[in-house]
Amino acid sequence: MKEIFPKSYKKWLFLIFLALSTTAGFAASAGAEDIAAYPSLPYEYSSIKVFDSKGRFFGRILPKERYWVSIDRINPFLQKAVVAIEDARFYQHPGVDIRGIARALVKDVAKRKFVEGGSTITQQLIKNKYFSGQKTLDRKIKESFLAMEYERKYSKKQILEMYLNEIYYGNGAWGIAQAARLYFDKSPRDLSEAECALLAGIPKAPVRYNPYGSASVVRNRRNLVLKRMAELKMISAREKQKLAAAPISPIKRGEAPYYLDFIKNKLVEQYGQSIIERGGLEVITAMDLNLQKRAEQVLYEGVKKISPTLQGALFCMDPNTGDLLAVAGGVDFTSNSYNRAFYAKRQPGSAIKPLIYATAVERGYTAGSIWNDTPVTYTWGTEESWTPQNYGKEYYGELSLREALAYSDNVIAVRLLEGVGIPNFVDFAGRVGLSLRSRNLSLALGTEEVTLAELVRAYSPLANGGSRAEVRTIIRIYDRYYRTWTENPPVVTPVLSPGAAFVTTQMMKDVLTYGTAKSLKKFSQQRPSAGKTGTTDNYQDAWFIGYTPQVVTGIWVGHDRPEPGGRGFTGGAVCAPLWERFMRSALAGKPVVDFPKPDTVVSVSIDPATGYLAAPDCPEKRDEFYLAGTQPTRYCPQHGGDALPLLPPAAIPTPNAERQQPAVIPIPDQR
Repeated sequence: MKEIFPKSYKKWLFLIFLALSTTAGFAASAGAEDIAAYPSLPYEYSSIKVFDSKGRFFGRILPKERYWVSIDRINPFLQKAVVAIEDARFYQHPGVDIRGIARALVKDVAKRKFVEGGSTITQQLIKNKYFSGQKTLDRKIKESFLAMEYERKYSKKQILEMYLNEIYYGNGAWGIAQAARLYFDKSPRDLSEAECALLAGIPKAPVRYNPYGSASVVRNRRNLVLKRMAELKMISAREKQKLAAAPISPIKRGEAPYYLDFIKNKLVEQYGQSIIERGGLEVITAMDLNLQKRAEQVLYEGVKKISPTLQGALFCMDPNTGDLLAVAGGVDFTSNSYNRAFYAKRQPGSAIKPLIYATAVERGYTAGSIWNDTPVTYTWGTEESWTPQNYGKEYYGELSLREALAYSDNVIAVRLLEGVGIPNFVDFAGRVGLSLRSRNLSLALGTEEVTLAELVRAYSPLANGGSRAEVRTIIRIYDRYYRTWTENPPVVTPVLSPGAAFVTTQMMKDVLTYGTAKSLKKFSQQRPSAGKTGTTDNYQDAWFIGYTPQVVTGIWVGHDRPEPGGRGFTGGAVCAPLWERFMRSALAGKPVVDFPKPDTVVSVSIDPATGYLAAPDCPEKRDEFYLAGTQPTRYCPQHGGDALPLLPPAAIPTPNAERQQPAVIPIPDQR
């Protein structure tokens, strides 16, 4: 007894006096807000059901609001079940059950600690509304007197109504309205008797007894509720036996949580929060559920294998329609629901370079032209200067523009941006969906932060022949009567000439054959594909964006708070293998197709060392693609080409060679 109660009755009396004085304040202030403390449950309250493009259900969007359900709209069986398992003498006691207290006291003394409180339904309601769950004598005294005050003020029916609307049912569900919808997608009056018994058993231990817990544990708890109801003559023995045999069948948990969460945000953005609260809709999305599961699996297994502290994101879309086929905004939604694919802005590094090359090709630059990557220093003012460097300070000398992209040459990328002009590149980036604020040459090295979703969308014109496809997540919405409520057709806008898209893609193919993603050579031989790696300063961010004519997929891996990933943490080493693993699933069953060559593109044989037309004596020859009118007209002078006649003159656009001076900002060493 000494370990449970105060050492003297005087201290006991003092605690009672103190509790009574403070409880009076609670009792005076409680009341007006207790009944129907939340909006009333709408008559047609229901969730929004979400399906993939093939009609496969993958999740529900539940109303965010807590709703109040009047006792008359709650299944009477549930009311009986709650009374049976929580407070059998609910209708006899005045808020505090002396018999229950005596029974609990015996157990407490036997265990020499508080193990059972003997709380009534009214006391539990008071505890949830006004006190913490800590078991103290002071709290129990206050709780008891306030419970009796409630019993004088409210009817038993009103108290039970408050209890059912206030109690916690696990998994974020407060009150019977949320619990019935979460676990069974029903309103409280439409629950079956077996479902009522199950829900009645949850509040004792919401984590253990909710329907998503251990099936045997949940079944035993439900059947205990039924047994107690039979003992109290609320149901017959035959009814108990029949209901105890019913299966535990809550609705399936939602799949694809990152995709589902984005759909919810999209609905709120377009139609307001009220659409979620009204519910009753069916949403058909652009997602492929099988591909979505594969995306989550590949990202989780691949990133966790590298380091438990790393995060990542995967974004896959159809470049022709913009349909978002799969998205994983992190490695584990349960532990961190932040959607990095849509919202995390990071430096893309060299993954930005294909867009600079596309700008250049459209303005007359050619894949076969020869450039020099000798370091160059840019100066402005009297003391400031900047010398861009290649990854690992490795220089090649003369390279064709095709080779410069494959090797991700930084110096040539900066010179190319200088040649096409920063305003022209910024304008092009805007057309493909990237809004760039910087106005300096460091843009060539990917210092402007973007999201994975933005970058993948910006690649779509390269994959589909020159048109930007807006990302489409919702295809159509049906109302509760299954009438088409809204339809979202694809939105595709021409932003690049088909010829420039084709030529740039042909250059990007080499990234996968001998360039920075050469580990994908076998894949690219089996499936015509193109892409680009990206790695930022100190190996903080790793990227790979790649595509075929049917699918474009981007992967980012890094830490949420940028920190070095260690030497070798590059887009080619980290992201490219994950991309291949996912793309083999994405393309399974699809025909092998190549990128179609537009009529505006011509192919000629050149000497790759000089960029001139191949002469008969050239030791190496290669077919190169050009926009018609930009192909070379002179044969290689180093191998007897001077003796050959020029081809007819071609109208070749003159590139803008105006020099742009960069601002002073840290420039990452990238590849």
